[in-house]
Amino acid sequence: QDWKKMIRQLLLSFLLIQTTLVAARGRGRRHPAVVPPPAKKWLTLNGGEPVVVARGGFSGIAPESSLPAYSTAQQTSLASTILLCDLQLTKDAQGFCQSSLNLQNATTIATAFPDLKPRTYNINGKNVEGFYGVDFLADDLLKNVFLVQSIYSRSPGMDGSYPLLTPYDVVGMQGPPPVLWMNVECCNFVLQYPSFYDGLKLSSSAFIIDTMRDLNPAYISSPEIGFLKGLVGKVNPAKLIFKIPDINEVEPTTKKTYVTLLSDINMIKTFASGIILPKESIWPVDSGRLLLPATSSVSDFHKAGVEVYASGFANDDYLSYNYSYDPTKEYLQFIDNSQFSVDGVITDFPATASESIACLAQNKNAPKIVKALIISDDGASGDYPGSTDLAYQKAIDDGTEIIDCSVQLSKDGTAFCLPSADLIGTTTAASLFMDRSTRIPEIQDKNGIFSFDLTWTEIQSLKPQLASVFDGPLARNPANKNAGKFVTLNEFLDLAKKRAVTGVLINIENAAYLASNKGLDIVGAVTTALSNATLDKQSTQKVLIQSDDSSVLSKFQDIKTYQRVLAIDKDISGSTQETAQEVKKYADAVKVFRNSIVLDYPNPVFMSLNYSNLVEVMHAANISVYVGILRNEFQNFLFDYYADPYVELATLTQKGVDGIVTDYPATANAYMRSPCSNPNANLPYTILPINPGDMFNNLVTAKPPEAAPAVPLLQNADVDDPALPPVAKISAPPPASPSESGSNSLPAPAPKKSRSTKTASNTGLMVAAMVAVLTILSYNSKVY
Repeated sequence: QDWKKMIRQLLLSFLLIQTTLVAARGRGRRHPAVVPPPAKKWLTLNGGEPVVVARGGFSGIAPESSLPAYSTAQQTSLASTILLCDLQLTKDAQGFCQSSLNLQNATTIATAFPDLKPRTYNINGKNVEGFYGVDFLADDLLKNVFLVQSIYSRSPGMDGSYPLLTPYDVVGMQGPPPVLWMNVECCNFVLQYPSFYDGLKLSSSAFIIDTMRDLNPAYISSPEIGFLKGLVGKVNPAKLIFKIPDINEVEPTTKKTYVTLLSDINMIKTFASGIILPKESIWPVDSGRLLLPATSSVSDFHKAGVEVYASGFANDDYLSYNYSYDPTKEYLQFIDNSQFSVDGVITDFPATASESIACLAQNKNAPKIVKALIISDDGASGDYPGSTDLAYQKAIDDGTEIIDCSVQLSKDGTAFCLPSADLIGTTTAASLFMDRSTRIPEIQDKNGIFSFDLTWTEIQSLKPQLASVFDGPLARNPANKNAGKFVTLNEFLDLAKKRAVTGVLINIENAAYLASNKGLDIVGAVTTALSNATLDKQSTQKVLIQSDDSSVLSKFQDIKTYQRVLAIDKDISGSTQETAQEVKKYADAVKVFRNSIVLDYPNPVFMSLNYSNLVEVMHAANISVYVGILRNEFQNFLFDYYADPYVELATLTQKGVDGIVTDYPATANAYMRSPCSNPNANLPYTILPINPGDMFNNLVTAKPPEAAPAVPLLQNADVDDPALPPVAKISAPPPASPSESGSNSLPAPAPKKSRSTKTASNTGLMVAAMVAVLTILSYNSKVY
């Protein structure tokens, strides 16, 4: 058997080298620390720093309990990070790490043994069919079965590449010896306790006691009281931890619900020094995904001298809206509040937990370190309807330096801020003005209800609408769906001056169409508003004029204090020096998409490929580079970023971009004020950028996807636009009658008779369907 172990160890060592390469070049801690950070005071039981417990390693990016999951957790997390192994037993009483008792969805077991049929076991009163480790010898499992990602929103790129690991494999990895946490409880859709093994004449307690000397676990946890009591005094110095899986489940030894047992802390103290609580039992969340007041659980257990560990953390979970989809805010809620701090967090994403503890906790008033500008995208449009008073106020409160206004014009010439000239998706226009819907190919391919076809009075009769980039559970806070009010350009500029922001960005689109087809002078409206606000006669506040039309930017070339920004609204893979010089004729900066800086593989890989040369080429021409739009929702990220907005921020800012355009400026502000954003600070932990291509090249064993059509470089034709046409003289239409005004006091206008011969009820259904379709199309049109 020794030669088999040797071959297995050599294989694992080879795989470990691969995973270490990607982790070391990815992100995480740096050793040694030359300058220790200032000591922090914590409200944990012992006053020390909360610990990070990696559930199955970095199971958010690699199959849970796999070699890359454990090694990446070690390389990218705090040095004190604990590796958790969910212990299972084989038929011959050998241990392996895997949380899912039924191995069917987490491994290749069904294909490895195609002639075997699944078996059914009664687990806590439930008959569950599947493939179970107890039916196989360890040698058969470890040689033939490989791990897969059981959570389908995560990358399948490593599926079938890495074998099951034993606890010996985990503690035997290269590098500093890891701190091991053994959890004896396996769960998938059902719960399984140590007594399951007793029924099969296998003893998980005997395995732990027999291997204590070799494995030396620091923590042993279980949701079964009888199991933990059987270990008291036999596994010192390991801490025994009582795990609460779900407070409404029944504990098998006492036959009582866990919520009942939680009221008897003195009883729990007789066999456990700590307790694992689901995070929702500490900070409850209501049915609307909003936080409720904290329970007294942590304080109650701390008063009794019992440590508290919170479980259930994952960046790709559907977080409370209070966190604005920023996973670090959730960790901070549990470790950095004035009431308490849990003693540890159990997580699928230990790197994010590490940065929350080491980089963001107790850091609220720190100075800004990163030079890149924080530029809002329609204000804090991740939290409130874009371009409303509330969105702008929150953006400023959250640390935005440049607030932005995408200027739109009403039919009667009022300039105001709104993300798009199409009012569908960002307002309630579809419920009142469907008869104004039209298709304008010069602006967009689909139908829309456009601001320049409604008077300012009609627009004011509408409500703003929070646009969600992603559907379903990742939709943005419905409680704020229609919050706030519309803001005119003059009101926007007044706010910027009153709050003394660093500057403003004025985005101008559709100037040529408005001039020639609607007789509206959007360039003149902006020029007049800036002059009236005296922003053309000062240099204290920055003024950025942005447009995708170089002829618009040319109109502002005589005001030297303005910075002109050319918006590149297409995917590009870089630029030549010649084209950069062409840009310089019109602009001082460019605004580009994120994937124009970090190139990616074609779908469905969702991993990075390489950096483009765009930042270097533009900087060589003395052109600043702004990148956006950054968003916090986990579906917005390539897998390389670990569903962590701070990794993307580190990647882009350390690449040298000059500004970040974001829906969530609070997240950008937190990163740019964190000491961990400085890669040269020699701290125990640093948020490092990804190295594009590393995850795919070093962890994924599948062949690269077939080459997609190459994304072109920026061309001169993308930069040069024809001169703006003169503003047409268009006769004003007669005043709208009350039935056409769209007043909120009147019902929505009926469709034209020529378009419908159906009954009124059928017409209403048709309108409702059109509203829904147009709204979805509009929401999804701004994903880039």
